[in-house]
Amino acid sequence: MLTATLTSKGQITIPKEVRDRLRLRSGQRIEFQFDPAGQVTMKPRTLDVRGLRGIVRPARKRAVTVREMNEAIAEGYSKP
Repeated sequence: MLTATLTSKGQITIPKEVRDRLRLRSGQRIEFQFDPAGQVTMKPRTLDVRGLRGIVRPARKRAVTVREMNEAIAEGYSKP
């Protein structure tokens, strides 16, 4: 069983094994939840940026050609 000691400031150090298993890093936020039996669960609150990959699709399906860029420049194109 893993344990931690509460300091006079109300702080604890999360054991390395727990940090590794939850992939916690310095500065990350942690969420605590209580169940009806009084048990506490803890999970990372912040996500790794790499976990957001693929959420937003690019607005344009294909690359813009040099010719299209030159035409847009020639027309004075600016998107609002």
